[in-house]
Amino acid sequence: MVRLDDFPQLRQLAWSRPAGVVLDDAEALALYEANWRFVDVGLLTPGEAALIDRLRREVGSGVLLV
Repeated sequence: MVRLDDFPQLRQLAWSRPAGVVLDDAEALALYEANWRFVDVGLLTPGEAALIDRLRREVGSGVLLV
């Protein structure tokens, strides 16, 4: 489970969702993949970069479709 408010870039991708929303891992990965062009990689926190890597490995079968 991924709490939107803990990850700034993901929070921006899901701007229309209310604060405090928790996504399952597959939904979080889908948001990153569908909106990757809006992710500022230079602003990723170490924690968010680790989240993306974990989602890629565990949900995306090792692939980030961007």
